[in-house]
Amino acid sequence: MHNIAVFLDFLRTRGLASLDTLKAEDLGAFIRSRTTWKPRTISHVSCDLRLFLQFLFMRDILPRDLSTAIPTVRQASNAKVPSVWEPELVERLLAAVDRSSPKGKRDYAILLFAARLGLRLGDIKGLTLDHLHWSTSTIEIVQHKTQEPLVLPLIQEVGTALIDYLRAGRPPVAHRHLFTNLTPPFEPICQNARLHRVVVYWREVAGIKFKTPQRQGLHSLRHTLATRLLGAQTPFPVISAVLGHASQATTFIYTKADVETLRMAAIDPEEVCHGNAS
Repeated sequence: MHNIAVFLDFLRTRGLASLDTLKAEDLGAFIRSRTTWKPRTISHVSCDLRLFLQFLFMRDILPRDLSTAIPTVRQASNAKVPSVWEPELVERLLAAVDRSSPKGKRDYAILLFAARLGLRLGDIKGLTLDHLHWSTSTIEIVQHKTQEPLVLPLIQEVGTALIDYLRAGRPPVAHRHLFTNLTPPFEPICQNARLHRVVVYWREVAGIKFKTPQRQGLHSLRHTLATRLLGAQTPFPVISAVLGHASQATTFIYTKADVETLRMAAIDPEEVCHGNAS
């Protein structure tokens, strides 16, 4: 609705009194006017406008379907570089968590699931006691995003944090969800909750500041794990399995964040100069 409101406001600046006078030229002018927007944003807005125009045509507000007149905004596949943390910053973050309180015990376990196991936010929020298999030291879930099964090892560090949380952090509730809100009635964490504050709170406690702007949420800790595995020469199929990727092509995006390995492929300026001189 916000994108449509921006579009309608643009039409008013062009003097359009009603939508039935809308023309394809107006659509092209709107897209071209968004010079400050990123291609990804323009692509999303274009998609919203197509649906809006199809709706107007179906309701006979427009005499013809103008959705096909929206210019296509192409995006390079996997063009973005994942945001990753320096390894020492991840350790500072974890070390700053006060594990003497229920909040600290819960947040520490949440952070470990992202930083050590690479679980997505949706999967962390959806964890239940039934997903923890203590006899085999595994966590077995069906991924929220892909609906594919995923089995991860319940490593000692994560297992110890979970036991501490379950014994002295998780309130006595009837539901089986692993993580709850911190205040009564201690409902399961809502799927719409971003949990961004979990990272922000302890990052501020640790006094962590980044050299350049970057994403700093739980998903960036997942990216950091993937990059760390790449740096340790972990085979791509193993990384794909750990992260629950449906395709290894998705895993390849993390090579762009592995700066030290990319240095090995860099061209020596001296060689280029000598080549030009000859």
